[in-house]
Amino acid sequence: MIDTVVFDLGNVLIPWDVRWLLRDYFADDAAIEGFMKEIDFFAWHAQQDAGYPVAQAVAEHTARFPQHAVAIRAVYERWFDTMGPAISGSVALLRELQAAGLRRYALSNFSAELFYLSQSRFDFWDAFQGIVLSGEEGVNKPAVRIYEVLFERYDIDPARAVFLDDSLPNVEASRALGMRAVHFKDADSARLALRAMGLPV
Repeated sequence: MIDTVVFDLGNVLIPWDVRWLLRDYFADDAAIEGFMKEIDFFAWHAQQDAGYPVAQAVAEHTARFPQHAVAIRAVYERWFDTMGPAISGSVALLRELQAAGLRRYALSNFSAELFYLSQSRFDFWDAFQGIVLSGEEGVNKPAVRIYEVLFERYDIDPARAVFLDDSLPNVEASRALGMRAVHFKDADSARLALRAMGLPV
C-alpha cells in the first residue's frame, strides 16, 4: 500500500541543537536557556526557516539585543557547530528504502541558505528523489500548504505515503492530510514502525 517515504531532516537524519554551540558562550545550561527565552530563539530561527535572509535577521536581532550580539552572530557564523554527524541508523533506513525501490523525499523546515551550506557535510542526498524546503517555499511545517506543495510537486498520494518527523505537531498535520506518520524518536523504533506497516526494512 505504501510506496513513498518522506523524511524530515533535522533530528531525523541530521542531529541539530543550537545549545551545543551556545555552551561556548554561557556558563551553564540555565544561562543558555535564559538567553534562548530572552531572545525568543525558536520563533526567531523559525523566520529564517521560512525564508527570511540570515544576514538581515542577525542584524536586526543584534540591534535589539546588543548584550547578546556575540552569541547571536555565532549561531549562523558557526552553523556547523550546531550539527552532529548524520544519524547512521536513519541513513541506513533511507538506503534500504532506496534499494527496495520505494519513492523517497525530504520535507524540512530549513533555511535555504543554511541548507545549501550544510549539504557538503553529508553524503546521503543522492538517495532522495526530491526535497521540499520551507526556506524556498516561504512556509513552515505544520502549515498545510507545505505538505500540499510536496504532494503536488512530486505527484504523491498521501494515502500511500508515510512521513517521519521528530516534531509531534508536524506528524499530526501529516496525519490530518491522510498520510501515515512516525513520530521519530530514534532509528531503531522508526525501523520497527515502518516494518509494521509492511515496508521492507
